[in-house]
Amino acid sequence: MPTKQKDDEPTTPTTRTCATDRVHERLLRECPGYAERRALSEDQAWRADRTGGAAGRTGCTTIPVVVHVVHRTNAENISDAQVTSQIEILTADFRKQNADVSTVPGAFADLSGDARVTFELASTDPDGNPTDGITRTRTSVNGFTDDDAVKSAGSGGADAWPADQFLNVWVCRLAGGLLGYAQFPGGPAATDGVVITHTSCGNTGTAAPPFNLGRTATHEVGHWLNLRHIWGDDGTGCNGTDFVDDTPNQGGANVGKPAFPHVSCDNGPNGDLFMNYMDYVDDDTMVMFTNGQVARMQATLDGMRSSIGTSGPCDGGGTIKFVDDPIVTLKFNDDPGSLKFRDDPSTLKFRDDPGSLKFRDDPSTLKFSDDPGTLKFRDDPITLKFRDDPGSLKFSDDPGTLKFRDDPVKHPVLDKPPPQDVVKPPVADLPIPGPGPVVQPAPFVLSTGHHSRAWEGSYEGAYQQTIAHYQAQLQEYEHMLNDYAAAEQAGQLTEQERSEADQLYAEYEHLSAELAQLQEG
Repeated sequence: MPTKQKDDEPTTPTTRTCATDRVHERLLRECPGYAERRALSEDQAWRADRTGGAAGRTGCTTIPVVVHVVHRTNAENISDAQVTSQIEILTADFRKQNADVSTVPGAFADLSGDARVTFELASTDPDGNPTDGITRTRTSVNGFTDDDAVKSAGSGGADAWPADQFLNVWVCRLAGGLLGYAQFPGGPAATDGVVITHTSCGNTGTAAPPFNLGRTATHEVGHWLNLRHIWGDDGTGCNGTDFVDDTPNQGGANVGKPAFPHVSCDNGPNGDLFMNYMDYVDDDTMVMFTNGQVARMQATLDGMRSSIGTSGPCDGGGTIKFVDDPIVTLKFNDDPGSLKFRDDPSTLKFRDDPGSLKFRDDPSTLKFSDDPGTLKFRDDPITLKFRDDPGSLKFSDDPGTLKFRDDPVKHPVLDKPPPQDVVKPPVADLPIPGPGPVVQPAPFVLSTGHHSRAWEGSYEGAYQQTIAHYQAQLQEYEHMLNDYAAAEQAGQLTEQERSEADQLYAEYEHLSAELAQLQEG
């Protein structure tokens, strides 16, 4: 049941808190099939990283969002403007268009990446009806927690829209100083999405410092796209990993506004990448994703979240719509002075430049007025070609294929993993011992047979990379087992930890046997 919260209890924490890992652990215990789906998601990310394969989606992906505003008071029933500001912030942050990305220290500037993801409020609901992408639900609950009660009408919240079509965002009052949480790919559809407290939503209305720039949603949507916390969720042990190569190892979460450089885990001279969206710093301090994190998110869009969103040009220039006057005005999204019919309904031109693109003299020709050698339809109504070059792009034989007229070869598809690369069931997650109060599960064991000859033949060097992966995993397990042994010698090993150590040793033996078989074969 949701936790009750006193009316006078502060709702804006001073330190960032995220419950995504607690939700992850709960689903591992309670949700059949979740561990297997998580292993598959991690396996897809691992393959994309190790093979260096290009993302399957070109351009930018636009994700439709539904925001469920669940409110008890009028203040919690945030305005449309506050919701819209959050969507705009998400797009700016994921497109690396946020102004404060310029504050990234020079030592890390080359790491900053454009995730090529944009967000927009849904325009059509699951039944095909027009919508503004916002639902509003009055509740008697005074403060929700990370138990997913806000995601169900039966427990005072709002039901999710289909998670394969929409990113569900719940905005409510969260109890206990919690800012938000997300569900990693692979969880139940009925609870898939992110939750944020209303005082950290957007940059207006009830948004309150130090979390008043909309970065809580940026952080949580990062989790939704399979990003881990940057320090690897091992407390302060310096042994965790976020599975991203270009994020420096760091000793636990950073909070507030650290000064650069902030060194931990022997990661000098540049120290922690604390300005990353997946750390715990204040909103005005987190300003970037890395290129490695971008690759991991794109692998998720090609994998577990392949059904959501639509791809298109990143510059927005490919979207033309009717605005104000559906008959005579054509414009690009954000520029009201773009292409329009004016004075002459048979002429397409830029408003301020009468010599631009238009139909003139030849109604079948789209050309620049002073340059006759431009794109036109000629002779073949399904052919786009340059006037003096007959070997241009056309739709031919296959209406869904763009190819050169004299070259029947289509764009090559990305190599697929061979059918024998089937994901094996993962072992149970075990806690990583180490200093600090936080105890989190070990990383997933990726035991897919990447050493198959078909895989090796498709990707040069995959065999050597797989050997290195196994060796690194075994070395990490050895460190963990040594920690258990040290605790046992000191008389500090509990019965639960002893059982966990036994399970870990069994997996260590299993992985060792796989490595031996791989090296023999």
